[in-house]
Amino acid sequence: MNKTKDILITGFALFSMFFGAGNLILPPFLGFNAGPDWFLVTIGFVITAVAIPILGIIAHARLQGTMYDFGKKVSHVFSIIYCILVYAICIILPAPRTASVTHEMAIAPFFKSSGLLTSSIYFILVFIFVMNRSKVLDLLGKYLTPIIIAILLAIIGIAVFIPADTMQPSQLQMPLVDGILEGYQTFDALAAMVVGAVLIISINLNNSQSFAVKRQLIFKAGLVAGIGLFVIYTGLILIGSLHNSEFPSTITRPELLLALGNKTLGSAGASLLSILIALACFTTAVGIITGTADYFKGLFNNSKQAYTLTAIIGSLLGVVMGQFDVGYIIDIAIPALMFIYPITVILILLNTIPEKWATSLVFRGVVITAFIFSIPDFLKILMPSENLNAVIDFIPLAQFNLGWMIPSLLMFMILNGFEHFNPSNAS
Repeated sequence: MNKTKDILITGFALFSMFFGAGNLILPPFLGFNAGPDWFLVTIGFVITAVAIPILGIIAHARLQGTMYDFGKKVSHVFSIIYCILVYAICIILPAPRTASVTHEMAIAPFFKSSGLLTSSIYFILVFIFVMNRSKVLDLLGKYLTPIIIAILLAIIGIAVFIPADTMQPSQLQMPLVDGILEGYQTFDALAAMVVGAVLIISINLNNSQSFAVKRQLIFKAGLVAGIGLFVIYTGLILIGSLHNSEFPSTITRPELLLALGNKTLGSAGASLLSILIALACFTTAVGIITGTADYFKGLFNNSKQAYTLTAIIGSLLGVVMGQFDVGYIIDIAIPALMFIYPITVILILLNTIPEKWATSLVFRGVVITAFIFSIPDFLKILMPSENLNAVIDFIPLAQFNLGWMIPSLLMFMILNGFEHFNPSNAS
């Protein structure tokens, strides 16, 4: 009984770490555009927003270390640079997005203030909490997540049983691929790297059991968290599709979630949801900047100055980026995600398979391949050209922004075949 209780408690804690409130605006809008193709986009979205992140937790269960351990087989320098990039992306994109979501869902509907004013006040408060760690946020997190989940399940349940009379056709040409790429925007694969390490530390502090027992605990807790994410994400995609004929095509992601709340729970319920999501966004922003500041503090021999400077930089970036619309932040995140996600996915997958198939040589070869073949994906967004299009046409799946997949798989097979027939070359 205690073992089951530990699994559930750890699983719910992990779920709440993944449960970035900003992510909730993505699935309904995806369903809204998919219409009758909602099932295909759900499959794609679940692959990158649920399956890959949970595999990341399973990899953490095997490693029981930090994010650094994911890339150490490539090289020490690579792993350090990778960690810095992940944290940098987190404070530049998902952290400010929480302020933008807060403005569009909880401030703009009631006040006519600017996004800059919201982001300024928001990140001043974030900085104060980052510099003065408090259990208030932990308590908020414990109570906020269950309440938001209850409200979301109510919205999903009611919306499913009162669908619109008609459904607009799909606006997506490649629903499965669009689901996969939209899943990037949750940042959940990156979150798996970060929160998995936090989970390991917490378990080690409160659990003196063996490595194998802790591995089972983390593995099963990851499955619990994955089921929770799957239910919420799938439900939100479904109701977005069922009610896509009731809202204008110009509706934004936050507006759609609020509109669905209004339709199912009335204006009072939707207002409560928007306030709770704003609070949850705030705890997420504090968590991201605190975690990033902790990392750089450790990188510079536990320097308090490094912690403070990182917190200042993170908060200033939050003010600058958080004033923009959610849609704009999502759009400018695409190149960064096209760059970091393939490498992240490869690191997660290589750390989940048996070690005999994931030697240092395989790690280096496959990661380098994924990096090289992901370059056209983010270059065509930053600087499209006819020459680049010719390269993209040549690479399998590159037209779907997935050009790294097949070359990485081939490199994995080639290097393992090479090591199998040349055992002396194994690392």
